[in-house]
Amino acid sequence: MDLILWRHAEAEPQDVDKPDAARILTSKGRKQAAKMGEWLERHLPSECRILASPAARTVQTVEALGRKYKTHVSLATDTTAEAILEAARWPLSREPVLIVGHQPTLGRVASLLIAGIEQDWIMRKGSIIWIAQKAADEAEANYLKVVLGADLAGK
Repeated sequence: MDLILWRHAEAEPQDVDKPDAARILTSKGRKQAAKMGEWLERHLPSECRILASPAARTVQTVEALGRKYKTHVSLATDTTAEAILEAARWPLSREPVLIVGHQPTLGRVASLLIAGIEQDWIMRKGSIIWIAQKAADEAEANYLKVVLGADLAGK
């Protein structure tokens, strides 16, 4: 199984008068999302299942990809690494899964799958971490397939 973690692109700052989930992307964030969306479109398998947090900034980020997706309440800003893995059906899903979500949880998912312990790994805004499993006949292990920032994804 492949699990691709995509942190939402740069969003406007928190405003005490608006809910956190209502924050939208900045101009820079829209450019980051477009660059990474183009890169992902070239590299994601066609059968990839795509799930996003219902927060406005993650929806705007995933829409830059231009593929069908579903929002999933268990990917919201207050989620846990375990909830993300459950939504992705890790490690049993037959298709690759792209999760569009938030820090610090995406970094915690990555650390859990790569290092075996949940830690606060940092993911920059708009970046991806692509984690894959070795083939069934190889030693059981997850590995980093791609780590890419939005600044390197575009032309």
